[in-house]
Amino acid sequence: MIGLGTLINVACIVGGGAVGLLASSVVSDRLQQALMRACGLCVIFVGAAGTLQHMLVATIATDASIAPSTQGTMMLLVSLALGTVAGELLDIDARFETLGEWLRDKTGSSGDTRFVDGFVSASLTVCIGAMAIVGSIQDGLSGDWSTLALKGALDAVIVCSMAASMGRGCLFAALPVGVLQGTVTAPATLLHPIMTTAALANLSLAGSALIFCVGVNLIWPRTFKPANMLPAVAIAVVCAFV
Repeated sequence: MIGLGTLINVACIVGGGAVGLLASSVVSDRLQQALMRACGLCVIFVGAAGTLQHMLVATIATDASIAPSTQGTMMLLVSLALGTVAGELLDIDARFETLGEWLRDKTGSSGDTRFVDGFVSASLTVCIGAMAIVGSIQDGLSGDWSTLALKGALDAVIVCSMAASMGRGCLFAALPVGVLQGTVTAPATLLHPIMTTAALANLSLAGSALIFCVGVNLIWPRTFKPANMLPAVAIAVVCAFV
């Protein structure tokens, strides 16, 4: 069944978030804050690992060593710079917050002061990344939903932790995930030739850098505006063909 992978991923996010909400009812505010910082630290390491994976290259010509990739570093710099300018002009962050506020009002969560932050942080964490794109293309081309099922399991753990400390807004991260991955799955035959190995590597590098920013925000709120940096992911893909 085409699209089954996205449905599984969405269900995992909702299920993980629901477990986190149930846990939050028996967890003190102090412990919730500690859990949020721990979750932020985990997201930072996930983002840093994904970034360094593509920025560092091993050389064994004379001796085994690891050095920064000049090409990867320059690509990331250009992508983040141009992407941030485009994102600030479009003010994507404000649009995300507007959507979060609309969801908060429609779900009767007006008294939940953490709803919008939870929705935005969780959405950016689980939406960005090569697994979402690769898995959606596999699902659309051959009905192979295994990659998105694995991503769903990882997302469930992440959203569970976030929901325990940031509330029900995290569950609604399932909506942008469903829209994004469904949008990629439908025209997968058209997107498949574009997603070359180099393009996916660039996407993963830029996406991991943004995930790192999300993790920093969980510990030090409002340090970055990752939503306004989202165009960097598209620019990184374009850089693979330049």
